[in-house]
Amino acid sequence: MITSTTNPQPADFADVRATNLAVVLRFVREHAPCSRADIAASTGLNKATVSSLVADLIDRRLVRETGLTENRVGRPATMLVLDGSPYAAIGVEINVDYVTAVAVDLSGERLLSWRRSFSGATSSVSQAVVAVAGLVRRVTNRMAKEERQVLGVTVGVPGLVGTDGTVLIAPNLGWRDADLAGDLTKALRDPGFGVQIDNDANLAALAEHRFGPQAGTANLVYLTGEIGVGAGIILDGRLRRGARGYGGEIGHIQLDPLGAECRCGRLGCLEAVAGIGAVLQHAALSPAEVEIEIEEVVRLARSGERRTLDLLAAVGHNLGKGVSVIANLLNPEVVILGGYYVPLAPWLLPAVGEEMRGRTIAPDGGGCRVVASTLGYGAAALGGAARVLDTVDSGRLPRPS
Repeated sequence: MITSTTNPQPADFADVRATNLAVVLRFVREHAPCSRADIAASTGLNKATVSSLVADLIDRRLVRETGLTENRVGRPATMLVLDGSPYAAIGVEINVDYVTAVAVDLSGERLLSWRRSFSGATSSVSQAVVAVAGLVRRVTNRMAKEERQVLGVTVGVPGLVGTDGTVLIAPNLGWRDADLAGDLTKALRDPGFGVQIDNDANLAALAEHRFGPQAGTANLVYLTGEIGVGAGIILDGRLRRGARGYGGEIGHIQLDPLGAECRCGRLGCLEAVAGIGAVLQHAALSPAEVEIEIEEVVRLARSGERRTLDLLAAVGHNLGKGVSVIANLLNPEVVILGGYYVPLAPWLLPAVGEEMRGRTIAPDGGGCRVVASTLGYGAAALGGAARVLDTVDSGRLPRPS
């Protein structure tokens, strides 16, 4: 597992101790099992300071000792690993047809993963708040039974999310100017932990960068394969949101000025010609039960049904045009197809790769690979939990019990 922060370095500004606690915690996360001497040698902190910081982290039950190792020169050293057993980070995703919740411990181990059907496209913001609050309460109750402190909740939404947590617009949910963070905090009755809101593609990209097979890749892009198409962008190891947090709306790049109407009101957007909604529409299937209908598309494709194969090839070529824009503009090492693109990947990827190679100015697509996600439908929710863990990595540590 790789953290989504830069290499830890000792601090020299106001709250030195809090920052250096985070430095040591990140080092243990990335290099465990490790000794106090390893930490001092790699971070530049002196040994006495490291010993004091480690004692504090042990007191907070963020780090624990695992015994001695003799596989080194000199005296055996006591090794350290992450603990974090009393803590949980929660991520939630709201989408057109489902809501998902994931809880992980400090090491990223999944504690639970729940997915429920939800009529997001026909539900109001207040109805969504009630549904999400109920799900979060169930998760927090489960964590309480396991004697775990919840560190925070992050909710992913398929839309434009400002830096203050306001959902400016979520076309596929029909939302505008929704204070989701404030409303959810009130519905949870000031739960004692932070509630954050983010774009679902951003969170899925964080999950891939921290937990997925591409973990640690400095430059990656995640494409949501839902009714909408969004991009989560990691460049130089950091999530890129844009000036106001609205970056990554690849689904609204126009591919065909005379093309199908998009839910945003424009014509020929990538989402309208290569999103999952386009697959279902051209297959004459209902978007009401997306997962069931996609299973039917997969069944038809496996049986060799020509109309379905031609449809998936056309969608793949359109998607490849969008990916080529990403490859030309950002030159990522990998583009990851997520959501409902995953079960369709065997039929989409050949056409996507063909278009990308043909439309990218750099040889061999600039070294960009296109792969299917392995994190499942809960990638954005998992990324929500990862964002909570990132706040711990940045120095907002739970208090000693």
